[in-house]
Amino acid sequence: MTCTRCRVPAHTQFASPELVGAIVEGGLDPAEDPGWAGSGAASPAEYARWAGHLCGMTCLRMALGAGAPPLFALRDGALAYDAYTEDADGVIRGLVYAPFVRYVSEAHGLDAAVHRHLSPAGLLGLLDAGQRVMASVHYGIRHPDRPAPGRGGHLVLVTSRTADGEGVHFHNPSGTSADTRAAELPSCR
Repeated sequence: MTCTRCRVPAHTQFASPELVGAIVEGGLDPAEDPGWAGSGAASPAEYARWAGHLCGMTCLRMALGAGAPPLFALRDGALAYDAYTEDADGVIRGLVYAPFVRYVSEAHGLDAAVHRHLSPAGLLGLLDAGQRVMASVHYGIRHPDRPAPGRGGHLVLVTSRTADGEGVHFHNPSGTSADTRAAELPSCR
């Protein structure tokens, strides 16, 4: 699916978009996703272990557009740059932004920067300059009509301002429907 407002494909971090809700809200084991092989994972177990951590790679895949590498190929590239780490007990940590920026710049030729304290006005300024912004938000953004229950922990790709200029269009890798995968926040102030 491609967003007609912004011409950016709306991908999910899970291989079967119709199963995102069952996985993220219903407890379905990602290993049961029949489309897992299309992600580039080596096995259902690898897919199940990593897919929930790949919102950033999905945002990158969307930003790269048509012809972007498979999700797990992007993950492998990020791993090579230490943009993900694993604890001694195997817990996946990341996305680590500075190595990720180096990865997308060197491997994909994207102009990228880390903005540790980006204000809403700063976000709108970047959009006005023609940039897309990968923003850290709470996973509850998959319900944009509800108040945010917290901050951070999930990445979305902010693609443009809304027609009235007050809000933003964004793509959510864990959106549970087409309307929440390519959605908008009516106010960014």
